[in-house]
Amino acid sequence: MDKKLRSAALLAVGLTAGITFQAQAQAQASEKGIVAECAVVMDAATQKILSRKGVCDKRFTPASTFKVPLAVIGYDKNILHSEHDPVWQWKPEMEAPERDRIAVDPARWLEQSVVWYSRVITKQLGQKQFSEAVAALDYGNKDVSGRAGKQDGLTGSWIGSSLEISPDEQVQFLSKLVNETLPVSKQAQQKTKAAMTVFTSEKGWKVTGKTGAARLRDAKGNFAGNQRLGWFVGWAEKDGRKLVFANMQVFDKALKTSPGLLIRGQFLQSFDQ
Repeated sequence: MDKKLRSAALLAVGLTAGITFQAQAQAQASEKGIVAECAVVMDAATQKILSRKGVCDKRFTPASTFKVPLAVIGYDKNILHSEHDPVWQWKPEMEAPERDRIAVDPARWLEQSVVWYSRVITKQLGQKQFSEAVAALDYGNKDVSGRAGKQDGLTGSWIGSSLEISPDEQVQFLSKLVNETLPVSKQAQQKTKAAMTVFTSEKGWKVTGKTGAARLRDAKGNFAGNQRLGWFVGWAEKDGRKLVFANMQVFDKALKTSPGLLIRGQFLQSFDQ
């Protein structure tokens, strides 16, 4: 066979195989009810992207992953002091599921995703200082105004509301936190990292991370059908390497467990680089 014809044939086969693989991957995702997803990994030392799959530049609500920058702000503003200080007690006027109607410290807040604890921090900051602090961190679209006409910036702008961030932006923020180059005190960044939950993956990586989950809303602020978003973001350490990651999936059906916990379980089971 002529070299040019052979090369063209090989290219056609390669393209067909690639299309087939992509179609299979899309079919598998569809079976699971996944309508959008991203998995991105960055080397914290070199800032090199090691892998990036899916839609990673689209912004979504950060949900409980926002507790990480909020912890940075809380420690920097001296509202939070250590992993276990302050301890705040739940009060009846605070909206919360039964499991969160307890005394909570920063470590438990981050581990259990206690929303009322976040609201105590933001209310102590006030809307102006809260907005300025998020903008200073260059976090996503930096919009903590809340839903139009709801005046809920301090109570839920990060949960299916105005604040949005992409997986690409998540790893950029986390890389700065890992390297302690955010525009806040190093102590605030160190205390945040110390308070976060640590896991061990099946491949032997030490993983520090935060889940997030929320129902998505449409442009009018109404729930977008059954669409549910899940996040797991953080960094993984092994053999002197430190890799920052962000995993995100959007499901279009109800799940038996939180999508954030589902994604975390998948990550801890399979992650390796």
